[in-house]
Amino acid sequence: MSVGELAGLLVAVFWAVLVTLLAVVLVRLSRVLKEATVLVSAVTEQAVPLLSDAGAAVRSANQQLERVDEITANVQDAAANANALSSTVAATLGGPLVKVAAFSYGVRKAVSKQQGGQPSVPSQSGEREELARLIRAEVRAATAPRNGLLSRVRRAVRS
Repeated sequence: MSVGELAGLLVAVFWAVLVTLLAVVLVRLSRVLKEATVLVSAVTEQAVPLLSDAGAAVRSANQQLERVDEITANVQDAAANANALSSTVAATLGGPLVKVAAFSYGVRKAVSKQQGGQPSVPSQSGEREELARLIRAEVRAATAPRNGLLSRVRRAVRS
């Protein structure tokens, strides 16, 4: 055997070992790729239902948020109505209640003066009737609604 034949034999053995190693690597790589394919298909089978469930959950949450928005708008309207009602009640009853309180204070003072021995009520019947008429008119004016139809008509007649 010559040096050239020996070198050729070494090269052939080297190539045979290299090809064998590459074949082993390729076989292992093919197994890994098969397992990866199985894993990806299993993940896909499980992920698709999960994604559809997540989409359904998002749609349900969106519907609930729309309902909450409607409820919030209704609560805001109710709060505004309650505020307007309390303002109306305060405006309607506030002034008349102050007048009634002042009137009742005046009546109590007059009664206490009368009981104290100082006659403050007129003694003649005509004067008493006039005083009673004035008191009734004051009570009516104090308890009458300010924004009612009758008060509007009175204001229109006066103007």
